[in-house]
Amino acid sequence: MIMGFVRERYPRLRTCCYCARKVVTKQISRMVSLTGRLICDRLLSPSAGPACAKIQPRYLRRHILRSIDIHAHSHPQCFLRAVNAGQDWHGLTGDSDEADVDPKEEWTPDQRITDMDSSGIDVQVVSTTANFYQYHREVATALAIAKECNDEVHQMTMDYPDRFKGFATLPMQDPKTAISELDRAMRQLGLVGAMIDDSVNGKTYDEPEFLPFWKAAEQMGALIFIHQGSPTVVEARIDEYHLPNTIGNLADRTITFASFVFGGVMDKCPDLKICLAHGGGYSCFGIGRMDRGWQVRSEARANIQQPPSAYLSKFYYDCLTHSEPALRMLIDSVGVERVVLGTDWPFDMGIDWPVSWVQGLTSLTQVEKDAILWQNLELLLGI
Repeated sequence: MIMGFVRERYPRLRTCCYCARKVVTKQISRMVSLTGRLICDRLLSPSAGPACAKIQPRYLRRHILRSIDIHAHSHPQCFLRAVNAGQDWHGLTGDSDEADVDPKEEWTPDQRITDMDSSGIDVQVVSTTANFYQYHREVATALAIAKECNDEVHQMTMDYPDRFKGFATLPMQDPKTAISELDRAMRQLGLVGAMIDDSVNGKTYDEPEFLPFWKAAEQMGALIFIHQGSPTVVEARIDEYHLPNTIGNLADRTITFASFVFGGVMDKCPDLKICLAHGGGYSCFGIGRMDRGWQVRSEARANIQQPPSAYLSKFYYDCLTHSEPALRMLIDSVGVERVVLGTDWPFDMGIDWPVSWVQGLTSLTQVEKDAILWQNLELLLGI
């Protein structure tokens, strides 16, 4: 019975969700299904492996290990339905770049949940794919797109309230309209914040026109997740070897961190909640040079009275570094309470087995792993 259940519901699972223990086909029947996911049978055994043994007491106490993913995308099905039927959708068609989708992006919520179960993810904070920022469009068109996308994410959270929370997408080319839609998304739709690009048509977020938005987001308690669109700053220099993504995403995030800090935004909005995707880019690695600039150059001190390093712990960061030493440096630089789980689902640059990856990191304590996997976001988002 267990074997049949496993093959039907978890055809892709080959490792324990928590200790990364390799499980071959003949061993799958020895897996145990609890709380809607599969775990290594060692978790409940006196002979538990090292990773499972550490979490065993807490697992037995609560009967669950939560994992909350802040970095999970969704291609709007309203768009796909329209273009697959040969229809125009707010000026976008089947020939638009937005129609080039990963097969997983066409999955139903039920299929998505099955994949979440197989990788040990309890909750996704769903964000509409960055292709639909549409900051270059007329404000009215961008707002119409944002509303449809946000309504769709809201419906996911209503249909599966224990599995999905949501980020809004916003027409950031008009801060007043963006404030209005963020207010609707949070007050009427129950979303927890918004995902936005690193810049808006070449403008960085230290520009005075965006300050009313930051004030409003701070007052609403919105979490603003910053994730690049396309192109990144690297693309103009070299558009080969996937570098606009592998380097460009991180370069964009570092510029965003610097614009918030040097522009004085974090001082003007001390309770603003900003989460930087992809571990904040190169911000932690390059903070020493930013501090040096602040020390020796008057223009770097124009808006801030403290060195840039003093602001590292004012941001949140996802753990998507693809490197244990890099994640360790991030934790040591900003504090583990500022680091959260992010997978970049469903794209190939994400983490294949995110919970297993975090649980398998030998330089992190179990307290740090729990904080990253669920505790920080549970507190931050109130879920």
